Amino acid sequence: MEWIVQTLRDNPSLAVFLTIGVGFFIGQLKYKSFSLGTVTSVLLVGVLVGQLDIPVPGPLKDVFFLLFLFSIGYSVGPQFFQALRGDGLKQVLFAVVVCVLCLLCTWGVALCMGYDIGEAVGLLAGAQTMSAVIGVGTDTINTLAATDAQKQAWIGIIPVCYAVTYVFGTIGSAYLLANLGPWMLGGLKKVKEETAELEKKLNQGSGDTDPNYFKALRPIAFRAYKTKADFFSTPRTPREIEDYLAGQGRRLFVERVRRGGKITDITPDSSLTVSCGDEIVLSGRRENIVGDESWIGPEVADSEILDFPAEELEVTIASKAVDKMTVDELRHQKYMYGVTIKSIVRAGVNVPVLAGVALHRGDVITIVGLERETKEAAAKIGYADLRTTKTDLVFVGLGIFLGGLIGSLAIHFGKVPVSLSVSGGALIAGLVLGWLRSKHPTFGRLPRSSVWLMDNLGLNMFIAVVGISSGPSFVSGFKEIGFVMFLMGIIATSLPLILGVIIGHRLFKFPAAITLGCCAGSRTTTASLGAIQDALGSSIPAMGYTVTYAIGNTLLILWGVVIVLMMG
Repeated sequence: MEWIVQTLRDNPSLAVFLTIGVGFFIGQLKYKSFSLGTVTSVLLVGVLVGQLDIPVPGPLKDVFFLLFLFSIGYSVGPQFFQALRGDGLKQVLFAVVVCVLCLLCTWGVALCMGYDIGEAVGLLAGAQTMSAVIGVGTDTINTLAATDAQKQAWIGIIPVCYAVTYVFGTIGSAYLLANLGPWMLGGLKKVKEETAELEKKLNQGSGDTDPNYFKALRPIAFRAYKTKADFFSTPRTPREIEDYLAGQGRRLFVERVRRGGKITDITPDSSLTVSCGDEIVLSGRRENIVGDESWIGPEVADSEILDFPAEELEVTIASKAVDKMTVDELRHQKYMYGVTIKSIVRAGVNVPVLAGVALHRGDVITIVGLERETKEAAAKIGYADLRTTKTDLVFVGLGIFLGGLIGSLAIHFGKVPVSLSVSGGALIAGLVLGWLRSKHPTFGRLPRSSVWLMDNLGLNMFIAVVGISSGPSFVSGFKEIGFVMFLMGIIATSLPLILGVIIGHRLFKFPAAITLGCCAGSRTTTASLGAIQDALGSSIPAMGYTVTYAIGNTLLILWGVVIVLMMG
C-alpha cells in the first residue's frame, strides 16, 4: 500500500486517471431515479484520493478546462447567434432574465450570510449546476489584488461549497420543474391537455401531413409487397401508388419494382407502371408500413429485391434556403423524394419532428433513404456529417490561443481590472468559431465524438485535479459550512426557477410546456428537461430548451467572473 501511495505521489497523472475511472463508474450508478452524476462523483473521488496528499501540477487542469470551454462554445455557437438575430429573441430575453435572477439570488444569499468570495463562487457553481464556474471564478480570483494566502483560502473552499449545493441543484431543479411547475401553471392535467393541443397544432402541415410525424425516434423501414389489391387492376405509376397511400394517411415511397423477374430502381420521374402481381419495395416510417396489407397485398420475404444499400445520414443545415423552413416545407421539396427525416438535434437536444417546427442553420437532421437520394438531399440542405475520426486541431489550437489572448486583456475601472479571463476568452472563441463553421463548413471540422470527448474529459479532468488538490482541506471545510450551505443552496436553486415559471407564463405568455422547457434550458439542466418530458408525456418542452440553453450556458459561465467582481 505504501508503494502505491508513493507511486501516485511521484506520478500524479496516475492519480488523476484513477479519479476519472472510479468517478465515471460511480456517476453511472443509479438508485431508482437518483444519481450523483459524473461531475460530482469525480469531485468526491478526487477529494478521497487527495487525502493521500498528492501534488498535482497546475497547468494540467487549465489545459483541459480550456478544451472543455471551447467545445461548449463550439456546440452552442450556431444556436447562440441564430437566436440573437432570429425569431428566438423572446426566448433569448427570457433566458437573460432567468440567468440574472440566478446571479442576483446567489449574490443576495452570499451577502446575507456574510460569505467570502470563494464561498459565493462555490454556491453559484453548485446551486446553478454550472461546474465551469469553478474554473472561471478561480481564474478571476487570481487577478485580484489580494495576498496569495487569501487567494488560496478562497479557491480552496470553492469545491466544498460546490459539492454541498450541487446535489439539490440537480435533483431539486428536476423536481421543481416537473412537479411544482405544472401545478403553478394550472395543474398537471391542464398542462398535459394544452401540450397535446400545441402538439396537434404544430403537426398540421399542407396536404398529406403524416399524422405520426412527431414520432421522430421510430426507425425507418424498407419492406417488400406483392401487389394484389383491386387498386392494381389498372397499371399504376409509382407516383399514383404514393398518392393512393397518402390518401390512406401513409406517407411512403416506392423504391424498387420487380416485374417479369427484372428489378428496377425508381426515380421521381419514373414512367414505369406497376400491375397486379408485381413486387414493390416501400420505404417510410415503420408505423406507416405495418398495417392492413389489403391496401397493397401480402408482404413477401424477397431477399433479392431488398438487397440494396440504404443510408442513414446526419446532415448539418447550412443552406440559406432551408434556414427557417418548417419540417413540412422541407419534406415537400423535390430533392426530398424518397428521403425521410428521422430526427432533429439542436444544441445537442432532440427536437420533436413536427410538421410546423422551424429548422435553423446549425441544426443536425438525420435523413434516411437510398444513397443517391440522401446524397442529393444533403447537398441541398447543408453538409453531411460523415462518420470520421479526423479533427481539425489547427482550428482548435489556434482558436483557444486567440480566444485566451483576447480574454486576458483587462479594462481598469479605477484600480479594479475587469476582463473575461483566459477561460472566458476560450468560451467566446468557441462560440464565434462554431457559428462560423455552421455558415462555412469548409474548415474547422470537429466530429461529434471529438466534441463529446473534449466536453466530458476536459471538464472532468479539471474537476479531478480540483478534488485532489483540495482533498486535505475539504473535510474540515465541509464540517464548518456543510448544513447551512446546503440550506442556502436550496434557496439559490429554487427562487430563480419559481420566479422563472411565473415570469414565463404571465409576462412572456409562453405555452406551459415551453415555459418549463425554457426554465430548464436557461439553467442548463438537462436532467430537468427529461423529467418535464416524462411528466407531460411529450417532447414539446425541448422546443423551449435549445435557444435558452445556448444563452444560459454562456451567461452562467461568465457569471463566474461577475460574482467575483461583485463580491470583491
